[in-house]
Amino acid sequence: MNQKEKKIMAISVAFAVAFGVTPVVNAMHIMEGYLPPKFCIMWGVICAPFLVAGYLSIKKTLAENRKSITILAMSGAFIFVLSSLKIPSVTGSCSHMTGTGLAAILFGPAAVSILGIIVLIFQAILLAHGGLTTLGANTFSMAIAGPLVSYAIYKLCKKMNVSKNIGIFLAASIGDLFTYCVTSFQLALAYPSANGGIPASAAKFLAVFAPTQLPLAIIEGILTVVIIIGFETYAKSELTGIGFLKRGEN
Repeated sequence: MNQKEKKIMAISVAFAVAFGVTPVVNAMHIMEGYLPPKFCIMWGVICAPFLVAGYLSIKKTLAENRKSITILAMSGAFIFVLSSLKIPSVTGSCSHMTGTGLAAILFGPAAVSILGIIVLIFQAILLAHGGLTTLGANTFSMAIAGPLVSYAIYKLCKKMNVSKNIGIFLAASIGDLFTYCVTSFQLALAYPSANGGIPASAAKFLAVFAPTQLPLAIIEGILTVVIIIGFETYAKSELTGIGFLKRGEN
């Protein structure tokens, strides 16, 4: 074996070690039974106050404008459809969009926690996507952390007078990517690497998800812009009712 062949062999072994030892976790939805019980409980407890805030937020929105339930339901359906479409990854895992940026922009991040946990429960029971024991961790990453970032970016872009559509695109796409960053941290926290600890383990999980998640985040940003343009065309009164549009605004 010459020097060049040795280098190729070394690279192939390193690649196999990097990705071959990474457990299958169903991408952002951590699968049933994968997390140790203490982490399942911890993430569930962390989610509790956000879920209470989400319930109160939705209750207030519906009390002020009953017609907003249509947009709310469509936002929930958007989350369900996009997050159910699992795309195979070149690394042997899979990735999917989240769909949470839309609801975060329209209703705020608190409401998305309720929409998200409902979607996750249905997916865990009906599609074997995710799990009930890992519901707290999945809820925090997809329905709390991601939407918070999406909402913050949208508001920041609006404050900086960035084009509305660009702001929506950035909010949805970056929120999607941040969800996967949180999931990688959750997995790394539960299963730190023997060499390098939590940071090394998190980097390994991110490397698994990145090849497919980056283009998917861009696609989600574009889809979110298209959906909101559609709402502005056919549901302008509803958007005005929830405060997304001001009266007389196009």
